[in-house]
Amino acid sequence: MLSPACAEPQAPPATAPMPSISTNAQGVPDSFADLADRLLPAVVNVSTQQTLKGDSDEDEDEDEGGQTPQVPQFPPGSPFEKFFHDFMNRKTAPNAPPRRMQALGSGFIIDPEGYVVTNNHVIRHADRVTVTLQDNTTLPAKVIGHDDRTDLALLKVSAPKPLPFVAFGDSDTARVGNWVLAIGNPFGLSGTVTAGIVSSRGRNIDQGPYDDFIQTDAPINKGNSGGPLFDMHGAVIGVNTAIYSPSGGSVGIGFAIPSNEARRVLEQLRKTGHVSRGWIGVRIQAVTAEIADGLGLKPAKGALVAGVEPKGPAAQAQLATGDVIQQLDGKPIEGRALPRLIADLPVGAQAHLSVWRKGKTIDVPITIGALPEPKDEAQTSKPAHPDAGPAEKSVDLGPFGFRASSITDATRRKFRLSEDQKGVVITDVAEGGPAMDRGLKPGDVITEVQQTPVSTPAQLRQGIEAARKDKRHSVLLLVHDMDGLRWVPFPLDGDH
Repeated sequence: MLSPACAEPQAPPATAPMPSISTNAQGVPDSFADLADRLLPAVVNVSTQQTLKGDSDEDEDEDEGGQTPQVPQFPPGSPFEKFFHDFMNRKTAPNAPPRRMQALGSGFIIDPEGYVVTNNHVIRHADRVTVTLQDNTTLPAKVIGHDDRTDLALLKVSAPKPLPFVAFGDSDTARVGNWVLAIGNPFGLSGTVTAGIVSSRGRNIDQGPYDDFIQTDAPINKGNSGGPLFDMHGAVIGVNTAIYSPSGGSVGIGFAIPSNEARRVLEQLRKTGHVSRGWIGVRIQAVTAEIADGLGLKPAKGALVAGVEPKGPAAQAQLATGDVIQQLDGKPIEGRALPRLIADLPVGAQAHLSVWRKGKTIDVPITIGALPEPKDEAQTSKPAHPDAGPAEKSVDLGPFGFRASSITDATRRKFRLSEDQKGVVITDVAEGGPAMDRGLKPGDVITEVQQTPVSTPAQLRQGIEAARKDKRHSVLLLVHDMDGLRWVPFPLDGDH
């Protein structure tokens, strides 16, 4: 898998009208040649150099932002095959002097003054960044800012004359089935143009909390990272950033950051060098049919609060675990979209949340805070394998596929639980059972059942029995694992 004040990116000059795209009776373009001729000069090659220590584990034949030249294909057993294999896979001794690694990616100019957009992973850790124009002019580049969360970076180059540039379009108008062009430097082959369509919108590829990618089948390969995705008017509607590929080459599934999201991030990078995002301090998950049934909520919609930061805006607004946020400023929202929508709000603004809480809908005013800077994650050891004898005060929930125990000094040491951890610890998970299917593992801690805190196995069993007596189809467990808190539903139908 962020400066001087900036002006809004300008539209192409009136003296350079956008070429029309002629189509046949079926609406298929006759040619992309005129459009490509106009756009190619604004797409650049981004090259980076990084100093590696002698004992570095970095892979020399593949980089974050693309790929270095590939090993040529020779007949099996050829002397050249062995030579290139040994050359590309050489290992350096631990005491060897530092060496340089080069990487290639793509980018595009958005301002004649020399502002260049690319992916953060293209320039990450680079000691030196250079930009090569279509006419082979090479210019040193300065990193104005970068943003890890959206994988965007803004560069600046200086040139003796205004540079060709392209403008952002409105990515919200890109419809599934629309034609698009991708231009970049796949495998270091500069100025490569590929065509396809918008395959899907709003894709979540688990890259981060703000995933909202445009999917395209326009061929995108390693080295295309940071390049533009154009509509048929020549406007940038996306920044190519990721591919799905078992082979490493294009299989027709590429992903681009929508231009409307990229534009907001890049404007902040240009003004301040970093990105400020709205934040309310909740951990949320989507409301599935099982979760909705466990809560008694109909229909299944909204964002379920699985955790609240003690000193965050949500805590001050008295949001609680188990609340379901259904609207933001009067607009319906789904769980996955909430972090992105909150992030777009200005820090200090007041928003109104429509919250479903135990059968009632309430209005919760909340002041948007600033997303804290990421901290270095503490090293978390994996729980030890449960090889001790039977745990005391335990409960065997066979239909759910796990056994749980009280948190004692012994279980606290065994699973490396914190001194203030409360709840019931899972000590064993059945292979192939419902708990394993839901990602539970030994050392996870159940803190609530149906929004009621539990601290003993007896309370855990009672909470499940109460849900069964209420004729629930499923029961909700709030589980604290290595990633934080999340609600986990278990079906009760057919469970005896």
